[in-house]
Parts: sequence; C-alpha cells; structure tokens
Amino acid sequence: MPAGVSWARYIRMLGASVLAMFAGAQAVHQYYLPDLSIPDVPPKPGEFRTELQGYKVREEALKKVKSERDTG
Repeated sequence: MPAGVSWARYIRMLGASVLAMFAGAQAVHQYYLPDLSIPDVPPKPGEFRTELQGYKVREEALKKVKSERDTG
C-alpha cells in the first residue's frame, strides 16, 4: 500500500490527478491558442524572434573585452 492508503484509493487519486492535469492543459491551450504548426524550413540563427538578443550582445562585448585585454 503506497503512502499508507489502499490500492483502490491510490489508483482513484492517481486517475483524478491525471484527469485534472489533462483538463488544465486543455484549458490553457484553449485560452492561449498556441501555434503548433511546424515550419518546412527552420529559421536561420538570428531570425527567430525569441532569441535572447541582449544576451548575445553582452556575450559579444565580453569576448571583445577579453580579446583586447589578452592582446594589449
């Protein structure tokens, strides 16, 4: 008996949890309407709008500072 309860109660609770999880996921998908289409050609680096541009700029600046420090 897992967690000190009977197997029947354990399976009912597991089923209820899974059902609630599926219902919640369905509700979120109905509310936000995500775009689940897959493009034929994947975007090139830099074309994807959700890339962390600020992170890229900071990393490039850090590389530039490190290279200047190492050479000079």
